[in-house]
Amino acid sequence: MTVPSPIHAADDILSTMPASRRRRRFSVDDLFVDSRPQAVGVEDLPTAKEIRLDRIVADPDQPRRTFDEARLEELAESIRAEGVLQPIVVRYDGLRDTYVVVHGERRWRAATAAGLEAIPTIVRDVPEGRRLIHQLMENIVRDDLNAIDRAAALRSLKGQLGDAPWESVAEAVGIRRSRLFQLLGTEKLPETVQADIRAGRLSEKQSRALQGLPEEHQRALRDAILADDLQAQTALAIARRLKTEHIPDDLNEAAAAIARFRAETTGERDAGDELTAILGAIMAASRGGSAARASLKRVADEQRAPAYAVDRLHGEILSVARTLARMPSGALPADTDTRARLSALVATLNRLLGIS
Repeated sequence: MTVPSPIHAADDILSTMPASRRRRRFSVDDLFVDSRPQAVGVEDLPTAKEIRLDRIVADPDQPRRTFDEARLEELAESIRAEGVLQPIVVRYDGLRDTYVVVHGERRWRAATAAGLEAIPTIVRDVPEGRRLIHQLMENIVRDDLNAIDRAAALRSLKGQLGDAPWESVAEAVGIRRSRLFQLLGTEKLPETVQADIRAGRLSEKQSRALQGLPEEHQRALRDAILADDLQAQTALAIARRLKTEHIPDDLNEAAAAIARFRAETTGERDAGDELTAILGAIMAASRGGSAARASLKRVADEQRAPAYAVDRLHGEILSVARTLARMPSGALPADTDTRARLSALVATLNRLLGIS
């Protein structure tokens, strides 16, 4: 007769016991399980760490090339007050024994400026062929990278993908083909315009109006956009008229045409308003300052003022003198509008002649 072992006998007894009386067996791992209600559905990440800032370096191939110092300082102030609210993502570089930023270089820079010693991170093993795609996808989805840097990164990605078709590049980063070509179009703009986009003075949408225009048209329209912060749709409408009306590729001609287009859109002012505007702009420009001089140029363009010519000035002074010679006695004190306009003209001339 075979006698069952004690362990088997215990198993047999447990198998015949009602489920309500059985006790669950525990392993050593069960001692470390968080059974609190808030732990339900939550799993710890083995890659989540807090890493000293001096062990982290920027990625030299990061697509972002421009960091707004003012916005970085604002982020640093926020970090000083509240800490880093979202971990950055890094990869470990075994050759250099350091961590390289994959996502979150702004947070890393701001945390350094804020005086932190460490920053919360998630460590990921990102294959080299996917790093640029990851970085581009984050920045494009968040709309947090200027158009010039995006275009350069997309072109770099095309090379990394073996000179793949642009359709494949767009698919790799999850954007429409038309959107990709809008970004690439910014690379064809003049260096001054590209600098405006990098600095945030000109939005990518506003810059679309400049694409395809001759050089002097681009300069004139860019100046108008920056001077008056024209909406993208307004700038595009002006660009279309510059093309359809065959305006010569001359800066002054283009500026005058742009002023005319805008005046036609907004409606003409009466003569008194026009005189007040142009004399006021002359007075402001005479006090110096590039902004005031730019404003005077815009007003002159709006008024379609011809280029300065001394003979024309002499003729117009003579014309005013002849009009004054025929003024009826006592008309000037009674006509308050005429008095106000002549007084403004006298003040402007005094300023230009250096009379205090």
